[in-house]
Amino acid sequence: MASPTPHKRTPAKAAIAAWIGTTLEYYDFAVYGTSSALVLNVLFFSKQMPEGLSVLLTMITLAVGYAVRPIGALILGPVADKYGRKFVMMLTLFGIGGCTFVIGCLPTYSQVGVLAPILLVVVRIVQGLCVSGEQGSAITMSLEHAPERRRGFTTSFTTLGASSGTLLSMVVFIPIASLPEKDLLGWAWRVPFWASAVVVAVAYVIRRNMEEPPAFIYVQAIRMKITPFRQALQFHWRAVLRVAFCALIAGTSYMMQTFSVAFATGGYKLDKPTMLLVTTVSAVIALGITPLSGFLVDKIGRKSMFLIGTVGVGITMVPYLWSITTGNWTLIFLLGIVNYSLFYSMVNASWPAFFAEMFPTRVRATGLTVGTQIGFAISGALGPVLSTALAGPDLKGWIGPSILGLAFMVIAGGAALTTKDTRAYTMDELDDIQQTDHEKDVITASILLPTVA
Repeated sequence: MASPTPHKRTPAKAAIAAWIGTTLEYYDFAVYGTSSALVLNVLFFSKQMPEGLSVLLTMITLAVGYAVRPIGALILGPVADKYGRKFVMMLTLFGIGGCTFVIGCLPTYSQVGVLAPILLVVVRIVQGLCVSGEQGSAITMSLEHAPERRRGFTTSFTTLGASSGTLLSMVVFIPIASLPEKDLLGWAWRVPFWASAVVVAVAYVIRRNMEEPPAFIYVQAIRMKITPFRQALQFHWRAVLRVAFCALIAGTSYMMQTFSVAFATGGYKLDKPTMLLVTTVSAVIALGITPLSGFLVDKIGRKSMFLIGTVGVGITMVPYLWSITTGNWTLIFLLGIVNYSLFYSMVNASWPAFFAEMFPTRVRATGLTVGTQIGFAISGALGPVLSTALAGPDLKGWIGPSILGLAFMVIAGGAALTTKDTRAYTMDELDDIQQTDHEKDVITASILLPTVA
């Protein structure tokens, strides 16, 4: 009888599978965020409200999806470590895409009154629970399939989905936003949400033939009394908190993609399609800069690249928001590209390997998912909502939101400074150095011996 085929690493397949899932996640975020700034505030809340208040309420519905993410992470992270990265990636794929499609089918305030925003919040809660497990599982899958000297580059394709998802949403949304207001508010706003079904179908075809990483298969075969969640909580809580604080820098991305659109088109009445084009152009350029930055992550280190990007994106948020108040499109495009395409691409390229390598294989998905989703929940909830509140009821204040962006930078950068770079270690060495002798003894003692027939 022929021996079974040994499991092997498939970095290209894992990277593409991770990328397409993150594309869907960010497509959802960009479509919902852009819709929040342009149409949902009109369609799902009373027209008697001041524009600043209705925009703030739609930002809160955006924030709700982030607020529940830590709960989903506590469930899906351990599931990925126990039952498989692929299992969670398939589950979240249909959860995210299904909820996005459903939003496009919801009745509006004029049709069902206060029930409309309630239904919107419910769908966002379900979607937030699903999203929480997607990126952590995808990053873990691509990291464990990656060649030793290309882990930063390989995992950067996961967050490349941030740019491709944003770009895809803008390609769909810009012509929609250019339609007459009657069509936009009547039927056209639903199309970008329904289009998520296409992304789900493509992602399913790519992901269905994936295999679990060899390192995970080996660890999964060892049955233990202690659960992945308990291991992460007992032995790696410091790393979870460190990741959560570092992940706050994502708040600047949410400000760039969501708040700045409402700020420009609501407060300063700038042209909607042109403002959306700023995000589109920035995303196109980021498609090239992100993998290049991922290549450099393997050369200069995860920590160094993360810090450069974090400081850059925080500082450039200030002149970017100011440029919107001038109405100078050249400045707006230039500073938007520098902020998002250059510096945030550095952050996006470095954090997957930087965060994931803080944990050993058996709890990697749990630690990474819980840590990032706590950080993303805080920054995703506070970024657009606080920015909108700090901009004032007329949505014209730029200093308060700028200070918020700098605060995200300081906290994330400070947390990153407390870590060590892991570029020089192999995956086996990481499993060793990220565990204390006490943890190793506890794990060894918890191993269940096979039952003798």
